[in-house]
Amino acid sequence: MSNENMIHMANQIALFFSGYPHQEAVAGVLDHIVKFWEKRMKAQLKAYIASGGTGLHSLVVEAAQQLG
Repeated sequence: MSNENMIHMANQIALFFSGYPHQEAVAGVLDHIVKFWEKRMKAQLKAYIASGGTGLHSLVVEAAQQLG
């Protein structure tokens, strides 16, 4: 998947949870990524964040830091 599509998908998840209290929002984003994203999508997200993560919602970045 292109980085643009990945960013869009990840940010849509973050926007959904952005109205929740911060820790619940991070947990919700993380839970969604763990449950519904394939291993290669998670790896792409982690690599993208390692290269700067430009354009990603802060909730996505924080949640991805907790990925195993």
